[in-house]
Amino acid sequence: MEKHQDKTAGHKYPVILSIAGSDCSGGAGIQADIKAISACGGYAASAITAVTVQNTADGVTDIFSLPAKIIEEQITAVMGDLAPDAVKIGMVNDTQTVGAIVSVLKKYDPAHTVYDPVMVSTSGHKLMQDETIETIRKSLIPLAGLITPNIQEAQVLSGMVINDIKGMEAAAKRIHTECGISVLVKGGRKDNGKYSVDLLFHDGQAHEFSASLIDSRNTHGTGCTLSSAIATFLAIGNSMEESVRKAKEYVHSCIREGRDLRIGHGYGPLWHFPAK
Repeated sequence: MEKHQDKTAGHKYPVILSIAGSDCSGGAGIQADIKAISACGGYAASAITAVTVQNTADGVTDIFSLPAKIIEEQITAVMGDLAPDAVKIGMVNDTQTVGAIVSVLKKYDPAHTVYDPVMVSTSGHKLMQDETIETIRKSLIPLAGLITPNIQEAQVLSGMVINDIKGMEAAAKRIHTECGISVLVKGGRKDNGKYSVDLLFHDGQAHEFSASLIDSRNTHGTGCTLSSAIATFLAIGNSMEESVRKAKEYVHSCIREGRDLRIGHGYGPLWHFPAK
């Protein structure tokens, strides 16, 4: 009888811990993070900060935040055993949660931390109280290696108005100067909206990453997916610029292959497992 060979024996996959909220519809949050991390070659662990009630048609209709003690214990359990190579942080709803995350990050000091500051929706609606935003600015953001705000969030964090690519760079530079971290501002447009542009400010240099804009209503979870992919590529050993480039290419392919999906009755998810 032929002996079965375990192809994973002796191979260490990078471990990425996602600290985020749960999306029961599967398109964003922890669910999107796990899919993206897996698709990009990592092993996904998770610590849930909140349970959301949402779907493609109605959006988020309710949120239940987990106790800070449970959040801290989840992170500690993963950190103490799996020793993640990178951490991705998503939905943080209150100051108690911020405190729990900060406490564990300071203790374990992971090599790479990517924070997607879900503060403002793409429509401009503020998703958390000013007190929480200020706590995040002072205690959580300085612990991250990279934050990935959209334009509205970058405006909140920088106190600047962003109207174009130059404005994205100026805001990213100000946040970098104040917090000492790399900044990727998402959601710019150029060439009459034909291309989407994300701007990275890292090591004193600005880098533009552009991709042709895809006409699709299936873009739910794009920000979660991008930040998780970046964290995975950093954990694998890529540079910051290369990790952002690879992650943007991956998300672009996810949107392209998901544009004809019919999942739900509203704004559906992208497809996390595009053909190679």
